[in-house]
Amino acid sequence: MRALVYIGWDPREVEAYEVCKFSLEQRASAEVTVKRIVLEDLRGAGLYHRPTEIRDGRLWDVISEAPMSTEFAISRFFVTMLAKQDDPEIDFALFCDCDFLWLGDIAELLAPLDPEKALSCVKHEYAPSEDVKMDGQVQLSYQRKNWSSLMVFNLRHPSHSRLTTELLNSVPGRDLHRFCWLTDEEIGAIAPTWNWLEGAVARPDSPPKAVHFTRGGPWMPGWDSVDYANLWLDERAKAIELNSLEGV
Repeated sequence: MRALVYIGWDPREVEAYEVCKFSLEQRASAEVTVKRIVLEDLRGAGLYHRPTEIRDGRLWDVISEAPMSTEFAISRFFVTMLAKQDDPEIDFALFCDCDFLWLGDIAELLAPLDPEKALSCVKHEYAPSEDVKMDGQVQLSYQRKNWSSLMVFNLRHPSHSRLTTELLNSVPGRDLHRFCWLTDEEIGAIAPTWNWLEGAVARPDSPPKAVHFTRGGPWMPGWDSVDYANLWLDERAKAIELNSLEGV
């Protein structure tokens, strides 16, 4: 089995990206290729031309009329296009936010996927209670929040043909995050343990397969005592020992 993985990259969270990548690769029994999704790379390739601005020190998506908490808020949805260029023979490609700590084997996530579904994700029922998250970013609430933080795209599914550059550059982000190009029946379910939301879901009896520090994580000042922060810090230490923190 081969796995193609895209992780969102933001210049403010380089260390988070590197630990996410390291933790995934260390536990993978499959052959894994991990790539960054970098907003400026997509702009340079002529794929991403949504208008953005800086308002009150925050990146702002003009079409959505909303702030973007990370540079990969929208760019994550270019995965199907990128995957077809990077590995035309592969059937599935996974995206995750950079604020993940992987504790399970990605091969175990991919093996039971329904090949009839266009996209699979953890179908959270989550409405945030906080007004801000991470480093002072606005905590937005929208339909299917956090579903798009971990997505597995079935690259052979014909419905992704609707995910064109025209669509990606013209509709509000909230529509993309609710998978507006798909029907409900085309969205498969992944077990919640693969996208456990720290601070939003009760701590499980045993460690989840992937911890999502969606509110903020140990790489940020004041977030070093949240649930599973000790495991993230241990992973960082291992990565440093093995000289694997490439971008830090």
